[in-house]
Formats: sequence, structure tokens, C-alpha cells
Amino acid sequence: MTEKKLLDTLDSFAHRGVAADLWLRDDDATEPTSALDQLLALSDRYAVPMTLAVIPEPTGDALARRLDSAEKIDVAVHGWAHRNHAGPNEKKRELGLHRPKDTVLAELQSGFEKLQNLYPGRFVPMLVPPWNRIDPEIVDALPSLGYQALSVYGPEKAAPIHLLNTHVDIIDWRGTRGGKDHDLLFAETAERIVVAEQEARTTGILTHHLDHDEAAWAFFDRLFTLTANHPGCRWRSAGSLVEKAGSTA
Repeated sequence: MTEKKLLDTLDSFAHRGVAADLWLRDDDATEPTSALDQLLALSDRYAVPMTLAVIPEPTGDALARRLDSAEKIDVAVHGWAHRNHAGPNEKKRELGLHRPKDTVLAELQSGFEKLQNLYPGRFVPMLVPPWNRIDPEIVDALPSLGYQALSVYGPEKAAPIHLLNTHVDIIDWRGTRGGKDHDLLFAETAERIVVAEQEARTTGILTHHLDHDEAAWAFFDRLFTLTANHPGCRWRSAGSLVEKAGSTA
């Protein structure tokens, strides 16, 4: 199977004069690392824009300096400290009501302001909740803090803010904790692209550069080789997609 299902889908789109919108979100950045260098090199080699979900509390000038020369990298807010506040029998969650709501919102406001100041030219007013979990009461308050979009994992649902979700996670978290089987990933991407066209939405690829093994990195090369210059798709930046959503709201 390899890339055939995805290639056939993109060829079909191109034949109809349609281009699927793809975007990539990479989570958990805080500082320069060799893995981040590898990710940025892929972005540069294939001219693919990427969005780093940066954890505000531990990050600082070192990452900002590293990104100074990056041309196609956006930065979004990845919670505050990526710290779990849920109980021992609950799924991990930073942005829940396990603490006073005002405390959670104050952290999100601080994270917004810190990253906006560190990255004035590449900051996207979008929240990426740690572990892709957030309570509805927190979501309701995001626009009042300046956020214009929310990005979690899975199909988009009704929300009081624009959703720019991811849909294909390249890591096998419940198994090897390395890169998933490539055939499966190509199939998942092809299926999502078809659904996204029907819903007038995008296809989001989710990555975690600090957790990538050789299989994960190899998938990048195969995916970008296939898609970077294919007329049936286009890689978009989160910044452009959020801006577009705001202009049509």
C-alpha cells in the first residue's frame, strides 16, 4: 500500500482542481535541542510551514534566538507549565477546574503575553491544551483573554471559538511510543483529507519532536516528498488559517 492511497486521493483532488489544506502542529517545545534542529531542517528543506506549541512557563530567550532564522515557523500557546492537576484516577489535565477557574485563566493570560512578547513576528493567538484536554468553562473564557483559536485532537465540535484541530498523530502512544506504521499513517491522512473537504476544514498532522524515533523521522521525509509540491494539496501555516477564520467570522 505504502503511499498509494494518499497519492491516489491527492491525484483525484488535483484532477478536480481542488487543493486540500494541510497543517502541522508540533508540541512541547521549550528550548533548542538536536531534535528541534532536525524538525526545523525538514521545514526548511521542503518549505513546509510548521506551528510549534511552546510551553510558556519554562521557555525563554534561548528558543526565541534559535527561531530567529526560521522562515516558516509559527508559535502557539501550549498551556502554561504542562503540569497535571487532575486526580490519580483521572486523565491528565492542566486546563480543568481542579483549581480555581481564575487561577487557570491567569496562567493562560500570562502564557499568551509571554509568548507574544518573545515572538512578536510569529505568534499565533491560539491555545493548544496539554494532553489535548480542556474544560468547557475554560474554553468559554478564551476570547476574553485574546485567544482567537483553539487546537485539540480529533474531529471539530461546536465551540465558542474557532477550532483548528489536529487529526493524524504520528506517534503510537499506546504501543511502541515511537512512530506509527507508515501505511496506517498514509491511510489515515488520505481518509481525513476526504472528510475535511466535505466539512470545508483542514487536515492537521500532530507531531512531538522530542519523542520521535527513526520511524517517525522517516515518515516526515516520505510525507513531504509526496505532498510538498503536489497540486492536490498545500501546506498552510496556523497563522494564515487563524487569520482567514477571523476575516470570515
